[in-house]
Amino acid sequence: MVEYRIDRRSGVATYVQIVQQTKQALRLGLLEPGDRLPTAREVVEATAINPNTVLKAYRELEREGLVEARRGLGTFVRRSLGAAPADSPLRAELDAWAARASAAGLERDDVAALFTSVLDAHFADSKGDA
Repeated sequence: MVEYRIDRRSGVATYVQIVQQTKQALRLGLLEPGDRLPTAREVVEATAINPNTVLKAYRELEREGLVEARRGLGTFVRRSLGAAPADSPLRAELDAWAARASAAGLERDDVAALFTSVLDAHFADSKGDA
């Protein structure tokens, strides 16, 4: 099950953070079709956010066809995204690269900017995809 972490200083709307984290879990294979998302109550208890915010995020995921709400049962994953499992050898390489970047004194935002520029160069024709 996914555990949402809300960064109140990020400038990103809370419901968007939930949508993004759910999509990331789908891409990494941490959530698979048939899995149940945490209930709004569980998310509220873990993050101290408004239940309507959770429901808004879940409605957005449902609108995108990623999850479906089943009355009285919860919200369930309908389909997965991507093909980058959490145990991928590429993840290990990226982890080693991030460790080298940190050891070289780069800040998180520096690493993010560098990585984003490389992604943009390699995936220029897929910009805007979520």
